Amino acid sequence: MNTTKELFLLAERIKTLREQLGITQAELARRVCLTRSSINGWEMGLAIPSTAIIVELAKIFRVTTDYLLGLDVSRSLSLENLTDKEISALMAIADCLHEK
Repeated sequence: MNTTKELFLLAERIKTLREQLGITQAELARRVCLTRSSINGWEMGLAIPSTAIIVELAKIFRVTTDYLLGLDVSRSLSLENLTDKEISALMAIADCLHEK
C-alpha cells in the first residue's frame, strides 16, 4: 500500500464487504482474533491489516485478495453447493445484467 488512494480503497472494501455480510466490527474482530478497534482502524484508513489477515478477510468475504486490495475490480462468486439448475439461473441473471 503506497498511496492514500489505495489505503482508502482497502478501507472502503473492508467496510462495504463487512456490511454486505451483515456482521458488526466486533463480529469480524472475533473471526480474525483481533480487537474491534483494529477493524475500526482499517475501516477508517488509519491502519493496514497484515498479509495473513488480508488472506483471512478474503476467505471470510469470499473475494480474492486482489479484489480486496483494489488490484482487480471483478468479484467472484462461489458456486459451491449449488445445483446445476441454480448455477444456470445465476448465469442467466449475469448475462441479462451484462446486456444493459
